[in-house]
Amino acid sequence: MDMVSIVMTTYNGEKYLEEQIDSILKSSYINFKLYIVDDGSSDSTMEILGRYKSKYPDKLNVEQNKTNLGVTLNYLNAIVKTGTDYVMFCDQDDVWKKDKIAKTLKKMRQMEAQFGKDLPIAVFTDANVVDSNLGLINKSFFQSGRLNPRLTDLNHLLMENKIIGCTLMINQAVRKVLQSNALPERARLHDGWIGLIAASMGKIGFVKEPTLLYRQHGANVVGNQSFFSYVLNRVGNIKSQKDSLHALYRQAEEFASLYGDLIDRDKLDIILRFSKLDQEGFIKRRISIIKYAYLKSGFIRNIGLMIIV
Repeated sequence: MDMVSIVMTTYNGEKYLEEQIDSILKSSYINFKLYIVDDGSSDSTMEILGRYKSKYPDKLNVEQNKTNLGVTLNYLNAIVKTGTDYVMFCDQDDVWKKDKIAKTLKKMRQMEAQFGKDLPIAVFTDANVVDSNLGLINKSFFQSGRLNPRLTDLNHLLMENKIIGCTLMINQAVRKVLQSNALPERARLHDGWIGLIAASMGKIGFVKEPTLLYRQHGANVVGNQSFFSYVLNRVGNIKSQKDSLHALYRQAEEFASLYGDLIDRDKLDIILRFSKLDQEGFIKRRISIIKYAYLKSGFIRNIGLMIIV
């Protein structure tokens, strides 16, 4: 039975942490180990983790960073330290369904059987969106946000990440890419960075069944937005949207710099062309976005993109 590493990062997560860990420990697939890295919590998070470590010494490994790394670097730094064939990502405040590991691993094995274990592969799933008390908000994360989880080709992911990090599993080939060079400084989020690795060098798989309860509360670092909230936020924050686009260009630039020698020329050209969009003129930039499908999900999102870009 394949060993699965589950990487959880924590930061002042005392409120929901026990419920999350308990749900993982009830998994139907039992050959896993939970690697928890705390990013300098000042609440009772480390005390809670200490109790679980004492009770389940064979299931939990707990560390605390000497300095705060931030969520993205904390995840990526933890991932490169793992040594198993498969790695899953885990937030501190959700609830996993019992068959989450088994369903995701099944899809991963199917893809490895088709494409080989040496190819970087990432698998993600849908999630039930719930409130702080686990009341159902929407049965589908993607339906709620009107995102298309099938648009995971490189061109689309450069502009809009579709991957929910807390549902993600990667194989060791993805980790080896991360280990091949320094960790990024301009990665916007760990799941988006992993998505770019798999899209540019390997394959991405999707499981349409929700495998966890994705909890929404006031302290979420990244959460689910309804489509209506998304539109209102974009209309009211044009400058921040322009800043986000420029951050995507710089992310692509760094990605090409770190892994350019591992990527096929055609894929590398897609990344480099995207990274230089801000150097093109008003009309040419918009033509390039349409021509090369650097697009988002849905008509309204792409109309907005054409306005702010």
